[in-house]
Amino acid sequence: MTLKTIPRNLFLPFFLVSLLFLLWGVANNMNDTLLAAFKRIMSMSDLQTSLVQFAFYGAYFCFALPAALFIMKFTYKAGILTGLILYAAGTLLFYPAGLAASYPFFLVAIYVMAGGCSILETTANPYILSMGPKESSTRRLNIAQTFNPIGAICGILLSRHFILSELHSADALERENMSSQALREVQAHELNAISGTYVIIGCVLLILFLIIFFAKMPKDKDTDRSAPLSECFRVLWKDRNYRYGVIAQFFYVGVQTCVWSFTIRYVMSETNSLEKDASLIFLYSIIAFTGCRFLFTWLMKYYKPSLLLLWASIGGIMLTMAVIFFSGVFSIICLIAISAVMSLMFPTIYGIALNNVEGRYTKIGASGLIMAILGGALITPLQALVSDIRGISFSFFIPAICFVIIFAFARYSYCKITTESAEK
Repeated sequence: MTLKTIPRNLFLPFFLVSLLFLLWGVANNMNDTLLAAFKRIMSMSDLQTSLVQFAFYGAYFCFALPAALFIMKFTYKAGILTGLILYAAGTLLFYPAGLAASYPFFLVAIYVMAGGCSILETTANPYILSMGPKESSTRRLNIAQTFNPIGAICGILLSRHFILSELHSADALERENMSSQALREVQAHELNAISGTYVIIGCVLLILFLIIFFAKMPKDKDTDRSAPLSECFRVLWKDRNYRYGVIAQFFYVGVQTCVWSFTIRYVMSETNSLEKDASLIFLYSIIAFTGCRFLFTWLMKYYKPSLLLLWASIGGIMLTMAVIFFSGVFSIICLIAISAVMSLMFPTIYGIALNNVEGRYTKIGASGLIMAILGGALITPLQALVSDIRGISFSFFIPAICFVIIFAFARYSYCKITTESAEK
């Protein structure tokens, strides 16, 4: 990490904003474990539990553009504070949802929480890009994004030790044969474990809110607020690199959400284990994701980001096909390796897509890339439906198709950059 990448006077603000990447990493990956938890607690199908992801990533789509307009009118700091408050409010809503034992109430809490995360991502990503020279912006974003998988690990550990470990071992049939009173007692204990964990996270968020509120943060560098929204849309739509980047991001978030949402379920089906034990494989996947994020960030010193994205997408296709057609230990190792190749994709697609976007259009462009997170809301239920009909192994054809689309964007971007370099 050099001073050119992160100027010395911006190191503390960079660190504080990078912590936000950790915090929405916690939310994202605890969300993945909630699918397995709700499936057991409420005896749901894969399609029903996938509504957790629909609520979470649907909120990203709804809040991203309003967040961009908000920070255009005010500042990045104001956007961060707003996102933190909404994120905290969502986590605190888990408490009454647990008391009510209501799945729809939990979905509302998840939606509010994700709305805060959406505002934070819409704000933090371009904020990080602005904290230094443009030529090092993609690498700077990858450095900040390394906090995200650390948050993911924290989220899995929290879920494993405070939620999944509290789940009763009774399956759907055994719960159906329980008395109403016994079932209510079991579910109350399980739901209290969920709501209590999220309330603790909410308290941490409120503390960070106060720290950032009083901290001296760099002012918004985009001082030109004159461009009307219609002009922003027109300019961004004409930028083919940006347009394709939004599509690639849609399918990347779809593949990430699908793979991580069904990791625990896949391992349970392959090893006949319970959620707590299967979550260890999920943890190993996130550790692989974290380690390779650092590796890819280092490799960007020597290779173009688009070339690394090309290699990673090819790896994703091959590994996903192995998960579909093989079984046992080998397929689980390949499942873990998928997370490794995914590690550079989000920030790299993000950085490549915004590479030619002028400063005054950056906020709206960033919101488009965050709105593309809708892929997690729409593609995950599709895999869940395939899983219910054809089995969980076959359902991984959905992530494989997503990787093919990411490969197409990576190839386009790499060829475009290579052609432009040759012309100079």
